[in-house]
Amino acid sequence: MADTATTASAAAASAANTATDTPPFQLGKPRFQQTSFYGRFRHFLDIIDPRTLFVTERRLREAVQLLEDYKHGTLHPGVTNEQLWSAQKIKQAILHPDTNEKIFMPFRMSGYIPFGTPIVVGLLLPNQTLASTVFWQWLNQSHNACVNYANRNATKPSPASKFIQGYLGAVISAVSIAVGLNVLVQKANKFTPATRLLVQRFVPFPAVASANICNVVLMRYGELEEGIDVLDVDGNLVGSSRIAARHALLETALTRVVLPMPILVLPPIVMSMLEKTALLQARPRLLLPVQSLVCLAAFGLALPLAISLFPQMSEPCLMAPSLTDEKNVFSSRAVFFLSEDGSLLLKSSLA
Repeated sequence: MADTATTASAAAASAANTATDTPPFQLGKPRFQQTSFYGRFRHFLDIIDPRTLFVTERRLREAVQLLEDYKHGTLHPGVTNEQLWSAQKIKQAILHPDTNEKIFMPFRMSGYIPFGTPIVVGLLLPNQTLASTVFWQWLNQSHNACVNYANRNATKPSPASKFIQGYLGAVISAVSIAVGLNVLVQKANKFTPATRLLVQRFVPFPAVASANICNVVLMRYGELEEGIDVLDVDGNLVGSSRIAARHALLETALTRVVLPMPILVLPPIVMSMLEKTALLQARPRLLLPVQSLVCLAAFGLALPLAISLFPQMSEPCLMAPSLTDEKNVFSSRAVFFLSEDGSLLLKSSLA
């Protein structure tokens, strides 16, 4: 009955779309094709769109109601595919997919760039003390942990100890590497003061990248022994594979190394050039605002690019021969953030 109602709604929505490039609406499905990098890039641009932070309560209720009408086949005449895609985008950006409760604004995926940029600026501040280095690395990992928890897979509860283990491992590794590298740079006699300052600005990247890898390993090491679920093209479980788990872990780790690279490497390079301009030398008070804008631009570009590198569902043709002989099978992977139970954020499933 529900399928019939949905089909009727789809027909009504299609009839309302005459000359438009908007694809037919599919409830719960991505708007853009996930087989191409461009399609994944457009998909994640929608997910992290900060404009959804300003959606009113009334607009949210209207979006939810519109999707309910579509689901039950009671759409009003004239509703377009564009309106349906927009409604789904709003709902997915604000409400948790499992609990349907509102996610706290700073911990939504659409809020990750606006609320994360000040932390990036803090990480890249020059001439940091030991205390400030520890503080910004801790704050960065704490923010990541809160985003992970707020977007966790609520249908598969996991012990808090696993979440805490991943969080502590990330904090300890980030702080240790950042402090250690800063000490080494300070003691390097071959560096001029200008060179030392420039090198110190790149310290946050290896610290954050290593913390990301540490977090992935601590959260998912059990999957290397147990394997992850492998699905067929219809989403049916056909078995589990340790080879697929290793493949997913490697892709996840690679993505989480690539992501902070432009965010934490490009701004120091750009700022080292901008600081030599007459404008900033004459007005040093503009340094912090300019650095903030540079970090915001790098963050806004790097996040969707990095999480679009690989499909959320990969086709492991050579991963599990016993499972792939007769079927096309897929294994899910984590793109960027992992909740404490290993579930994938960004509204995707993970074994």
